[in-house]
Amino acid sequence: MTVKRRPTGQHHGDLRNALEEAALALVSERGPHGFTLAEACRRAGVSVSAPYKHFADRDALLASLAAQGFREQHRRFTAAVATSEDPTEQLAAFAAAYVRYAAEERALFDITFSAGLDRAHYPELAAGGAALFDILLPITGRIAPDRADAFDLLVRVASAAHGLALFLRQGILGAFGGEGDSLAETEERAARTARALAGQQRETAATTPVTRPHGPR
Repeated sequence: MTVKRRPTGQHHGDLRNALEEAALALVSERGPHGFTLAEACRRAGVSVSAPYKHFADRDALLASLAAQGFREQHRRFTAAVATSEDPTEQLAAFAAAYVRYAAEERALFDITFSAGLDRAHYPELAAGGAALFDILLPITGRIAPDRADAFDLLVRVASAAHGLALFLRQGILGAFGGEGDSLAETEERAARTARALAGQQRETAATTPVTRPHGPR
């Protein structure tokens, strides 16, 4: 993400946006725990008292950005799953989109998963996560009609995509002599993994006997 920096002391017509841009730049450089609200103010070119018109503290600023991240994920994942009507290919597209999001929106990704925000204090974050499940759970439900199995399949696909996204960012695949350490190759790896997990779920469902309640004889 390209973050525009503003000269110190410049008047901001959009203070909230200026502070969010400054915080994103700081997260990109230092991680979500590596700066203070005062530093975000200095980066934005505003007084240290300015943010309290919009944010009670640094966590509130990060929570606003995390909510932005959920909206961006929702946009990307909705577009990804719309490319097919087959649920297995929809999961593959979601997994690839997840990897790309983590690569292209590094700061938002880190805020969402590493900032340690207490979601009980920020209901918009719980709502953002629930909106993503609302997109994806009906897809896994077409592969695994039992809701618990559908939820488990979604968690496994998302977990695999998350792990591959981190491997890509940290250069782990190349470090261990593996191939396919580019973004495009990691996206394809995530898609293949999603297909494999969906296939395993179908096989399990096909071989699991259906237990029917005994009725009167």
